[in-house]
Amino acid sequence: MEHQQQVDFSAVSIDGGFWKEKQDMVRDVSLMAVYNRFAETGRFEALKLKGIDGQPDTPHIFWDSDVAKWIESAAYVLQKHPNPKLEQLVDEMVADIAGSQMEDGYFQSHFQRVEPENRWTRRGDHELYCAGHLMEAAVAYYHATGKDAFLKIVCRMADHIEKVFVKEGSAKFHSPGHEEIELALVRLYHCTGEKRYLELSQYFVNMRGTQEDQTSSYDWCNSMYFQAHLPVRKQEAAEGHAVRAVYLYNAMARLALETEDEELLTASQKIFSNIAQKRMYITGGIGSSHVGEAFTVDYHLPNLTAYTESCAALGLALFAQQMTRIDGDSLYADVAERAIYNGFLSSISLDGKAFFYENPLEIDPMLHRKDASVDQGKERFPIMQRKEVFECSCCPPNITRFIASIGNFLYTYQDETVYIHQYMENTTAFQGSAGPVQLVQRTGYPYDGKIIISVNGIQRLALRIPGWCKNWTVTVDEEAVTAPVHRGYALLLLDGNPHQVTLELAMKVQLIAANPKVQQDAGRVAVMRGPLIYCLEGVDNGNYLRDLRLERWGDWNLGWDDRLKVQTLECVGWHRKQQPNAPLYAPLEDDLEPISLKWIPYFSFANRGETEMIVWVQVR
Repeated sequence: MEHQQQVDFSAVSIDGGFWKEKQDMVRDVSLMAVYNRFAETGRFEALKLKGIDGQPDTPHIFWDSDVAKWIESAAYVLQKHPNPKLEQLVDEMVADIAGSQMEDGYFQSHFQRVEPENRWTRRGDHELYCAGHLMEAAVAYYHATGKDAFLKIVCRMADHIEKVFVKEGSAKFHSPGHEEIELALVRLYHCTGEKRYLELSQYFVNMRGTQEDQTSSYDWCNSMYFQAHLPVRKQEAAEGHAVRAVYLYNAMARLALETEDEELLTASQKIFSNIAQKRMYITGGIGSSHVGEAFTVDYHLPNLTAYTESCAALGLALFAQQMTRIDGDSLYADVAERAIYNGFLSSISLDGKAFFYENPLEIDPMLHRKDASVDQGKERFPIMQRKEVFECSCCPPNITRFIASIGNFLYTYQDETVYIHQYMENTTAFQGSAGPVQLVQRTGYPYDGKIIISVNGIQRLALRIPGWCKNWTVTVDEEAVTAPVHRGYALLLLDGNPHQVTLELAMKVQLIAANPKVQQDAGRVAVMRGPLIYCLEGVDNGNYLRDLRLERWGDWNLGWDDRLKVQTLECVGWHRKQQPNAPLYAPLEDDLEPISLKWIPYFSFANRGETEMIVWVQVR
């Protein structure tokens, strides 16, 4: 199976611009903010099979995964910025895990401390999920430091899992209730060269949907919730718990590549198309319902009650990245970009200290406080203001590990062609198919569409032309060239020598309409410029945002918000005259009056206190 090779983030230095600020924030603020809250809540003590004073002494079933993702985040930071104190913290955690790991290789803090008799009995209780994240953390830490103690721990764990599930068949279920280990085992295979880990990943994917083993602590779980309603090669639509789903689909795509499984590839393509065309929010968020944190049906995309978990947007971006390597269509990188800049990036506060679990497309503070049907009992999750950590804190360390490794999304290569999928300032050097390659990007992206790319060692360069861009130009050494576009990539023939390539993407403000089948967005538009979706907040535009109307052909001006440090958009809109003591209902009148509207990037909402927010507005 033909495919592109990914350029690992370790070869990419994000050395300026938008994403350097985000990575510096994770390194200097977010990483320790999450660490401190995890320490306060006992997550690290749980590795020793202990509790701490003032905290519940029962480790949660998924706490190990929270810690693992934090370690993985630390490993990615250490890869670029050695820090002995940070490394020592990780080493101490590794030692705690080693001291708690059982003789047979099993480790899971909850089941070892609370109910050891129930090991491998309940599918939905995250044993394999936690094991997978520990494997990914161990591989990352090994690559960052060369230390193999953690790697040896997870290899013993993987060997135990293989014994219980494959060789003995003593486990009470056949595939994970929460997918993740399938991806981790592939990474472990590449790190160790042990093919049995790849085969174990195949086993879990192939068994899904073939056995009725829905044992779980949650009565409302069913086979569709677990993506087990059909064997994976027969699935054509995204179903069930959104995070679990995209982790599975990512694994399917990865195994299709590793094993040249055309049926898996076809299923992955069909599912991706279903998400992108029918079940994805304009922000790149996925998961329409709080009930089961799940996909629902095609075109059901409510805004006020949107679930759109942060981890789900992250998982979609990773799925898209994997599909890019196999299929090579710019659609996948377009979706990844949309999810990264909007549905994912909104998950973290601008100061890096607080996080969202869910990312709605509309906020009404009064309804969220008073109407239980809006939040459906999910009071543990922040919705109007981000929190430092919350009961189910899978998202904060997922966010930090993703930002720290964002360089993974930039480049791939195949034969003599180097592909640029995402645009951000960086300096990169790697060994390509035809020899050493150097690239340097300088750009003000995502606010500016001009990208200056210095290249050396490249025979053929493929530049993604984003789906949102209608007009673009490219020059080589300041001379305009005509570049044919194939599957969304402009192709440049070079000679391997140093050149300066300049790509200019016209960033015109666009009003985006939803498919008429999306009932919640009928008669409304969203505002987009470049890769960014914009929104309105009450703090800038007053209350009753749903009543605003946008001028279809109005003029737009660029601005800058010094407090948020984001580029803004300004235009004239319309609203009805606000009359005190107005009747509940009255004949329609021509009482619209102009109002100046200020739009901010969606990722920056909820950073200035509780206020209304809306993405989709009426159009006049």
